[in-house]
This record gives sequence, C-alpha cells and structure tokens, in this order.
Amino acid sequence: MEISEISRKIGTMVLMGVPAIVGGGIVYFIFESYTPVIVYEVLLGFAALGFISRS
Repeated sequence: MEISEISRKIGTMVLMGVPAIVGGGIVYFIFESYTPVIVYEVLLGFAALGFISRS
C-alpha cells in the first residue's frame, strides 16, 4: 500500500465527517430523537468503509 493510497483513504474518511456532522444535525432536527441520528451515523459509517475498501 503506497503512501498516496493511505492519504487518499484518510482524506475520504475526513470528508465523510462533514455529512456526519451536518446530516446528524438535520436528522435530529427532523425527528427530535437521538435514535435516528445513531442509525444515520452507522449507515454513513458503513458507506464510508465500503467506499474506501473498494479501492
């Protein structure tokens, strides 16, 4: 695994932090409960892991 590949994967994970923070706030605003926020965060985490493991 090259350094550029590792840095690209780390960059992808950092980039997924933005939808996690903003999207989590939007989900909480809509549902006014933390349970849907946790579900959203877990699904987003699986999507991020699948995205970086694909390459």
